[in-house]
Amino acid sequence: MASIKAKALYSFQSENPEEINIQENEQLLVFNEKSLDGWLEGQNSRGDKGLFPASYVEILKPSTPSPQTSNSSFTYYSSPASSPGNHSVFYSPTSPPPYQQGSYEEDDDDDWDDWDDSSTVVDEPGVTGNTNGHNHLHSYTASAYPSVTYRQKPSVERQDSTASRLSTKSSVVGKNFNRFSSFVRSGGEAFILGEVPSVFKTAETYCVLMSPDGPEWSDSPHPFTCTIEEPTKQTKFKGIKSYISYKLTPSHTKYPVYRRYKHFDWLHNRLLHKFSVISVPHLPEKQATGRFEDDFIEKRKRRLILWMDHMTSHPVLSQYEGFQHFLTCTDDRAWKQGKRRSEKDELVGANSFLTIQIPQEHQDLQDVEERVDMFKTFSKRMDDSVLQLTNVATDLCRKHAGGFRKEFQKLGNAFNSISQAFELDQPHLAIPLNKAISNTGKTYEAIGELFAEQPKNDLFHMLDTLSLYQGLLSNFPDILHVQKGAFAKVKDSQRMSDEGKMDQEQVDGMKRRCRVVGFALQAEMNHFHKRRIVDFKRMMQSYLQQQILFYQRIGQQLEQTLHLYDTL
Repeated sequence: MASIKAKALYSFQSENPEEINIQENEQLLVFNEKSLDGWLEGQNSRGDKGLFPASYVEILKPSTPSPQTSNSSFTYYSSPASSPGNHSVFYSPTSPPPYQQGSYEEDDDDDWDDWDDSSTVVDEPGVTGNTNGHNHLHSYTASAYPSVTYRQKPSVERQDSTASRLSTKSSVVGKNFNRFSSFVRSGGEAFILGEVPSVFKTAETYCVLMSPDGPEWSDSPHPFTCTIEEPTKQTKFKGIKSYISYKLTPSHTKYPVYRRYKHFDWLHNRLLHKFSVISVPHLPEKQATGRFEDDFIEKRKRRLILWMDHMTSHPVLSQYEGFQHFLTCTDDRAWKQGKRRSEKDELVGANSFLTIQIPQEHQDLQDVEERVDMFKTFSKRMDDSVLQLTNVATDLCRKHAGGFRKEFQKLGNAFNSISQAFELDQPHLAIPLNKAISNTGKTYEAIGELFAEQPKNDLFHMLDTLSLYQGLLSNFPDILHVQKGAFAKVKDSQRMSDEGKMDQEQVDGMKRRCRVVGFALQAEMNHFHKRRIVDFKRMMQSYLQQQILFYQRIGQQLEQTLHLYDTL
């Protein structure tokens, strides 16, 4: 079969010999478009061949030219206000809009588990029946979480749009030439230019408040936590298909639900599609082989717990209707309805900005831009330092299991050799001394084993937190680019107004929308700082506590061995 061209949407680091590394925006070749358990086989730009996650890449389909146009579906023409070299593009009224809502099949009747299963809710281990493995069926709707309401598809109207509000001055700010930039793909450009429909009578709102530290997300009115326990291997189709299910128990319902990793993956994709200026935590990476090994299952469980902790602590993500549905629904029918409701949600991407309510306080756009630049510098430096600590901790884990363990074993063997040599001197045999030296050798061999096991108590947990923050930090360049693009459009509009080519009313509208983006971004930055302080304090305390206990155990064993020589 001929290879298919694809583009990497995210970077992926291989952890197994069968996998290959791919970098964001890298051009790839896919050998077979049909994925196997969520993995594709292909080749990266460096010639490496192997597996990589299907959800991390986009298949590039060859486009068919429209009969009316030769090379594209839109028409370029120059702006009267633009100068040579100005990378702006305008669309003719007959061309499709640059931002289009993702389409979903209205009559798609596939199940939630349409990848490979027929059940939409994971079975509880050891229980079967019409309740999908649960002895008591509890189907939650808005009453289970008062701030979330299931609403009908809202009607939309155009408001404050340059496409519907004709001005006495016809010039408008040009669209970016690069239609694949994060500013365009996120819908930020469409929102700033006033091309986003305004949805009325929606109960979905996320408030930004002013605090002494600046804009912050309003706290969730119904805070909760969620535990993840009991990863259990289950099978379907008479053992042909195996998977791991996790027991999730939200504190606000206290009723467990059972989810597979691909269910988390679905939710994660919905969150990315929904929110443009929120750093959605990354899920633990996929693995093509060894998925049922105990070490991998335990590692994934630890990292899912951290992921869930960040989700439930985020004032916006925790209130998202799709997330609540994920945590509470146990009925197949209700699940599919909620799944489709989430996938047909119109308040995504650019439209999601309409759900954000900002305070009345004035903020100078130049001051906001400076704060964003400072955060950009900080986040880049933090990203580098997190990567550095990750590399050091990973290398230390290998030394604990390999080098340190072997060195202590060598020392223990050397002491045992001394003891055995002394036993050959029968005329001057000192049995207590020989036993003490032999026990000393065994003590150091045991210390070697302690070193090999210690990373499970401290370094693994440190690496879990660092991995989470690598994902969070990797989101910010695109998020910050949305704000930078918004600033640029506002500056362009003010320049055109000064030249008499745009109404000041239009400029003021763009400034208002830029304030929404700015307040939301600053609220997300402040939330990141608060969580960073909590998480790194906990990480360092845990690491030092475990290190103290580790060396105390070593000290106790050495003291016991030392006492053997006191009676000689």
